[in-house]
Amino acid sequence: MRPSRIVEALLFASDAPLSAADLARGDESLDEEQVEAAIAELRAEYEAEGRAFQVYELGGGYQILTRPEFAPYLERFDTVPRSGRLSSPALEVLAVIAYRQPIGRAEIEEIRGVGSAGVLRTLLERGLVEVVGRADGLGRPLLYGTTARFLEHFGFRSLDDLPRPDELPVVLRTPAPAERPPSVPA
Repeated sequence: MRPSRIVEALLFASDAPLSAADLARGDESLDEEQVEAAIAELRAEYEAEGRAFQVYELGGGYQILTRPEFAPYLERFDTVPRSGRLSSPALEVLAVIAYRQPIGRAEIEEIRGVGSAGVLRTLLERGLVEVVGRADGLGRPLLYGTTARFLEHFGFRSLDDLPRPDELPVVLRTPAPAERPPSVPA
């Protein structure tokens, strides 16, 4: 059987991204290089045929997904799974964690100016963030970071796909040393 058909079957059946190493385990004749070549072949085939789906790289692996231009058609059906929508506070907390990770809850709350315990709990339950360690400070508070599920949810291959910090609001940028305010004439 052609490697591209084996890879296609594995991607089609999976509800989560699969890495090249995962896909290579699908058949003893496959290695990661052959998997990468099969993915390139599938992408070219789908593109040439104008298929409604494509192989996307996200969350550290590959997944067959419907092309974005078909979203309006899919939204009309209740049987098509939808990713859970996130509230504005959840998106704020995710943005802070994504750009400042690892980060503690107190730092998140300082940046946002409001309590974030409930939002953090929701993001943990959804698997978008996880505890990545403990800080050295008093009480050794938990530190949070984003997960592979976060990358999948937003369609990122890695955190490098996030917008550059200079394109963001000031509060998400890396803190700069405090500067003295300009003198005010008397």
